[in-house]
Amino acid sequence: MRFILTLALMLMVQSLDNGLGLVPPMAWNSWNKFACKINESLIRETADAIVEKGFLQAGYSYLNIDDCWASKRNSSGFIQPDPKTFPSGIGQLSNYIHSKGLKFGIYSDAGLKTCAGRPGSLFHEKEDAQSYAEWKVDYLKYDNCFSDEVIMTKTRYQRMRDALNATGRPIYFSMCEWGIREPWKWANAYANSWRILPDIKVDWSWIETIIEQLLRISHLGRPGGWNDPDMLEVGIGNLSEEEEKTHFAIWAITKSPLIIGCDINNLRESSRKILLNREIIALNQDRLGVPGKLLLPYENDKLRVVYMPLDNTDLAVLLYNRSNKPIVGGFIYRKVGWPFRAAEIRDLYLQQEIGPYDYEYYTVIPARGVKVFRLRKPASTPSLPIQAEQ
Repeated sequence: MRFILTLALMLMVQSLDNGLGLVPPMAWNSWNKFACKINESLIRETADAIVEKGFLQAGYSYLNIDDCWASKRNSSGFIQPDPKTFPSGIGQLSNYIHSKGLKFGIYSDAGLKTCAGRPGSLFHEKEDAQSYAEWKVDYLKYDNCFSDEVIMTKTRYQRMRDALNATGRPIYFSMCEWGIREPWKWANAYANSWRILPDIKVDWSWIETIIEQLLRISHLGRPGGWNDPDMLEVGIGNLSEEEEKTHFAIWAITKSPLIIGCDINNLRESSRKILLNREIIALNQDRLGVPGKLLLPYENDKLRVVYMPLDNTDLAVLLYNRSNKPIVGGFIYRKVGWPFRAAEIRDLYLQQEIGPYDYEYYTVIPARGVKVFRLRKPASTPSLPIQAEQ
């Protein structure tokens, strides 16, 4: 009996046990737009804007500071904020963010330095976790620069995981290992989410690459542990409106973290509508917790079909046109797991009912664009005899 109790306690210590990430986080992060050009005034203004412009109400509940907030360690080894850019201290800033109804996130690195050259947390995990708990941090993004393989990757992330667990404060742990060692296969025991590739950028060809990788492994996400294809570039660069719609919807239906980084106070209207589309957001936040699944085999290499059951027996279907020209594409109900002969179909970007259809549905999909639908059962509709093809 004593051995069994000891083993159970060891397993508890050696796994992530914070009760967070039952649905993917929705957040604002400072890096993609502002990089190191951050200060406490910018963060306070952004907190105000998240609330005033409807982003908190739409679900974006975390405000996360990325790299460049720290300066050095004191004689006891505790990290100190940059006195020039964060003169009031991180604790005071955290209090302000919480006063707005938001949660507060911060950044560090599993190496000797952060990617911008600030002090990393390697060998200081306990001190940093203690500071985060004292500052009432709710989210930690943990990067992977300047490790020099001093310690194995899993061990470095395990050290911070255990330090966070030991504080007693639930802190969402975002592992930014860049997908080097296929973390989707093992990171669920270490973190609430894990990056699957190197950093995103405003380059459609690279976003396409991320999408293809994400769709291959989306089924490996689950409540408490999600694939992270990196932050959203919606509203930041020169992506077209169709590309932004595709970017946002695929992140949503695959249950990826929805982490925006735009300047909320200077956001074009089309991007604002995409980011605040509550019907798309609802797919991401659905409590059933099943990520969208890629329909295989491909019937047409230009078309990707992704489908996802929802917790009220509805079904979401996304059609993604990879080509540079509009195409006709669609889906057969039995192949995407819809067990009924007919479906009431709603277009989630148009936010319109488009009528009942029997057995299948086809439409025109814009170049590099998506169509996203919610299927509902019409009254008195018999089931199909065949379930989804695997």
